[in-house]
Amino acid sequence: MTDEHTATTPHGSAPSGAGAAQLGRLTSYAAGGGCACKVPPGELERVLGSLPAPLPTSAAHDHELLVGLEHGDDAAAVRIDGGRAVIATTDFFTPVVDDPFDWGRIAAANALSDVYAMGGEPVVALNLLCWPRDLVPFELAQEVLRGGATVCAEAGCHLAGGHSIDDREPKYGLAVTGLADPDRLMRNSTAEAGLPLTLTKPVGVGVLNNRHKATGEVFEHAIASMTTLNRDASRAALAAGVRAATDVTGFGLLGHLHKMARASGVTAVVDAAAVPVLDGVRESLAAGFVPGGSRRNLDWVRPHLVSDLDEDTLVVLADAQTSGGLLVAGELPGHPVVGELVPYRGHTLEVR
Repeated sequence: MTDEHTATTPHGSAPSGAGAAQLGRLTSYAAGGGCACKVPPGELERVLGSLPAPLPTSAAHDHELLVGLEHGDDAAAVRIDGGRAVIATTDFFTPVVDDPFDWGRIAAANALSDVYAMGGEPVVALNLLCWPRDLVPFELAQEVLRGGATVCAEAGCHLAGGHSIDDREPKYGLAVTGLADPDRLMRNSTAEAGLPLTLTKPVGVGVLNNRHKATGEVFEHAIASMTTLNRDASRAALAAGVRAATDVTGFGLLGHLHKMARASGVTAVVDAAAVPVLDGVRESLAAGFVPGGSRRNLDWVRPHLVSDLDEDTLVVLADAQTSGGLLVAGELPGHPVVGELVPYRGHTLEVR
């Protein structure tokens, strides 16, 4: 277990150097943690709605934008020739755990996930690092970068440079470029009524990360979930002919499902009892460890939601995930079906 007052290296030794005795836990330098520190979805949509339209395709500009801002998809996709599309994405966030190596692994897996969610394979990534050099030893930043490099190597993705700045709040992530078949892209706008909904990872890491930030308790099963790549699930979805998917991150299961159902013109019906939840989440929720981002997610989808379930269950389903699983419009062997898509009923979400 990480000591509540000391940021540690992956081997548990306290960082050395001037001021080490006063060094706080890594998560103590961040106002939020992981994808729970995202801008609330409603505010983000209002800002994005004011941006100019993308460039039109023309003879002089023949790279076709396949996926842009229209539906808040996981990444941008541009066709570069008949059989290839480039997928571009970026994701970074404040410390979600105190161990710098684990934070680097989690952030990298989370950034790569956007490429997998669209049916692509990551090719090259660039580091994005913000670090308070006068507050936290730079040796810990090295461990963060090592964690990111470890996951990129596991994914078979080149990690080539990046950008760093001196910042009062530590942040880390990746800008990732991948390749995909433009005719097999998985989007959040192509879901169809009659399809089952499959979820490839349990929910609840936001609650457990919130408890970790408050108490220093370490939840290894949550770290294992967050550092697991969505690569195999993505490849299985493509093999099954899936056309619609998204990854479940900062807007929670209900938030990302609302976006998918809205973009596709359908209603999503969720069987709450079928949704896998990490051990310790409900107990932690009852003890008051709820990320503010999870409550904001629920507030955002509530006008579009029909349910008579209790508030705690809905909060878990709206919990802000970091490096969550894929939500697939289709069935994948080995993963639970958590609901179905039906013709539009005047709202996007039903939870039973």
